Amino acid sequence: MSTPRDSFTYLDANASEPIRPEALAAMTQAAQVAGNPSSVHRAGRGARAELETAREGLAALFGVQAENCVLTSGGTEANVLAVTGLGAGRRVLAGATEHDAVRAAGVAGVIAVRPDGVLDMTALERMLAAADDPALVCVMLANNETGVINPVREIAALCHAHGALVHVDAVQAAGRIAFTLDGLDADSIAISGHKFGGPKGAGALLLAGDRFRSVQPLLAGGGQEQGRRGGTPGLPAIAGMAAAARIACAGMAAQADRHRRWRDRIDAAAVAAGATICGAGAPRLANTGTLLLPGCSAQTQIIALDMAGYGVSAGSACSSGKVARSHVLEAMGYGEDAGCAIRVSLPWSITQAEVDGFIAAYTAMALRLGARAGGRP
Repeated sequence: MSTPRDSFTYLDANASEPIRPEALAAMTQAAQVAGNPSSVHRAGRGARAELETAREGLAALFGVQAENCVLTSGGTEANVLAVTGLGAGRRVLAGATEHDAVRAAGVAGVIAVRPDGVLDMTALERMLAAADDPALVCVMLANNETGVINPVREIAALCHAHGALVHVDAVQAAGRIAFTLDGLDADSIAISGHKFGGPKGAGALLLAGDRFRSVQPLLAGGGQEQGRRGGTPGLPAIAGMAAAARIACAGMAAQADRHRRWRDRIDAAAVAAGATICGAGAPRLANTGTLLLPGCSAQTQIIALDMAGYGVSAGSACSSGKVARSHVLEAMGYGEDAGCAIRVSLPWSITQAEVDGFIAAYTAMALRLGARAGGRP
């Protein structure tokens, strides 16, 4: 199946989902609210009401009190806010496949993962027992590159037995799998609006109980967010995030069923063309597949597929446009082949025809590159 040269199919939802119409409508409405949410006059009170409605909606979806929902600029800020706040005076431990936002936030110890990408519980228990000082353990609910889902509730039980706190990076999971903070038994959760069809520039840190008392602002400002984040909140982006979260969570089960069928077809076609599916033995997000084609660099594959009209990526989109070898796949034991994998992540708006077209384009590319590599696709 050929793709018209002027058409383009977006298959990089884990970098950013296409914005949902409901989110765009909410943003447009909120953008017309003139007041600053911190002002006490009528316009300010109107803006504040819009802000608190969005906060309450997000808090309810993920099972926290509204006062424990700190609105941020996105997942990176939410993660760093949690690590610096909850991690104060604690050893910060993080899984080897965590996002760079967490890995760069002062991690003192790295927890190994199994070859399927799931956190190694034995390694975690060993690290928790190795020192008397308390720890903060940072773990992804779902990995952004492979889609591998960690057993967070089991991890949290082990951590709490050792007096450790647990911060969960749920940026890729929100809107794709059902969870609440209490259901995960976590101490905090980070989410980001543009990962489930909201706008870029809005996220949230969700906190359990009185954990909000530990959070200190990264930037001192006017005392917004109960003193936990300075700066005037971006009301249109926040309203759009709340609207997108509501729609994504409401349609989550049906979308996951559809995505899983299509992802499995893509995986099967890739394997038939000589690829390996990274993390295939573990529970994964329904929309995510990481296809490793030995001997063929990720950059070459991305360019070839882009020319054919399909947008995919190589791991995280947070590397200034670079295509680098994945630390996630290296941690899973893929060695040099970690630079030969692409990520296909299906957006909420994908169609079966687009999936069919991608399968044809990927198969043709794999066979062509395999022939160039001397029969090693």
